[in-house]
Amino acid sequence: MKTEAASYDFLPTAGPFARGSVTIDVTNMLRHAIVTLALAPGQVLDKSALCSQLGVSRFPVSEALARLAEEGLVDIAPQRGSTVSLVRIGDVREYMLIRKGLESEALRVLIGKHNADVIAALHANMALQRDAAARDDAETFHQIDVDFHDIIFRSMRLTRVKAIIDKVRANLDRARRLIITPRRLAHTIAEHQAIFDGILAANAPQAIAAIRAHIDAVMVELFAFAREHPDLFADGAEFADDPNDFPFG
Repeated sequence: MKTEAASYDFLPTAGPFARGSVTIDVTNMLRHAIVTLALAPGQVLDKSALCSQLGVSRFPVSEALARLAEEGLVDIAPQRGSTVSLVRIGDVREYMLIRKGLESEALRVLIGKHNADVIAALHANMALQRDAAARDDAETFHQIDVDFHDIIFRSMRLTRVKAIIDKVRANLDRARRLIITPRRLAHTIAEHQAIFDGILAANAPQAIAAIRAHIDAVMVELFAFAREHPDLFADGAEFADDPNDFPFG
């Protein structure tokens, strides 16, 4: 865990905030910094330095940190201050288990509808994935990867299901960014292609097996990373002690 506050020069310097939306804007900026790992797990958050960097009073920063604490992205300890929360591998495991079930059903709906527009969108997305990987642009690839899954979910037109996924996305995205490497990008493209092949073949069992294998593969790598870097995870040592604690397959 980091014990000293880092520079916040990656945040806007006294950026213009719209009247009435300062707290929302500050919350969004800090959330983005945490999710993209610009603010690392365990990093101390210096309110005064944040206020100075952003050119705002303490209230919107304090309120933003409180909101991010509710999302599980910040830990606030009385008399001790705030830190970026460590990733909980146990929580991510549960979220991914939920995603596997929901995305399996989304694929079943998508394949049953034979939606040509969705197929075209997935074709275009696969091309964008390959382009981003060829440029080794991990951040752009991550956003395209998220959209690949969103395209599938949009086919369901179930707003409550989408809301469940969006609610847990911040911590999922933090965890996934920890394991982004050129090798993982290549594997992700191959795994997405296998899902898409099942969709194109209108073969629901094939597509569902592929998406389950994809989610499991990501979790296998994340578990391995957690065992190697337990300090980044609130429960890293726990999972390091039991590498077989993996309820997937």
